Amino acid sequence: MDEIVLLFSYGTLQLRSVQLANFGRELKGRPDAMVGWHRAMVEITDPEVLRQSGETHHPIVSPSGDPADEVPGMVFEITPEELIAADSYEVADYKRILVTLKSGADAWVYVKA
Repeated sequence: MDEIVLLFSYGTLQLRSVQLANFGRELKGRPDAMVGWHRAMVEITDPEVLRQSGETHHPIVSPSGDPADEVPGMVFEITPEELIAADSYEVADYKRILVTLKSGADAWVYVKA
């Protein structure tokens, strides 16, 4: 791989089925967390996303304003092309932003739009 970007997932992008469908490979990650965020659930209606994840409700995060709040997940090293593939997977309820994780790493993550 040439250029590497970090992608943080607290939800279905951690699933092998979703990774294979979107990236053509299983990603290797490391645990990390988003500090000052809280997690809720959103109903998914996109048939392709439902097929890939097998889940009707996906987690979604919003800022909580409380530094004691944490959302755990995994950080994956992916290519810029794979990041574009992840953009295509995520439904309109999400937007992609850059955040600094608990470890200090800067990673892309999908949050409530």
